Amino acid sequence: MIVKLRRRNARYRDLTPGQPYVVIGIEGDEFRILNDAGRPYLYPPGLFKVLDAREPGDWVTEYDDDGERYAYPAPLNDTGFFEDFFDGKPKAVRTFWRVVNQRLATVGEVA
Repeated sequence: MIVKLRRRNARYRDLTPGQPYVVIGIEGDEFRILNDAGRPYLYPPGLFKVLDAREPGDWVTEYDDDGERYAYPAPLNDTGFFEDFFDGKPKAVRTFWRVVNQRLATVGEVA
């Protein structure tokens, strides 16, 4: 899935309007993307226009009791994975960048 920020937003200064971003997962219905600083943060989907709605076939999708959607590639789908990543745990960091780099390498150019 590829999205672009609709317009500049003072709350989200780490995103550039018109810049395509690859959605690397969905958590609680929010998009996890690499922002302009290369950090994988969550953003509300209403900020973006969807350029390519196709989701990777390897995403594991689950719904919580409130119906919120969670979808990630299996290696990133473990409970607590992103807490470990942001805590700098080497295994989580290695796994994250391996999965994301593989995904980014397969994404074509967006007009």
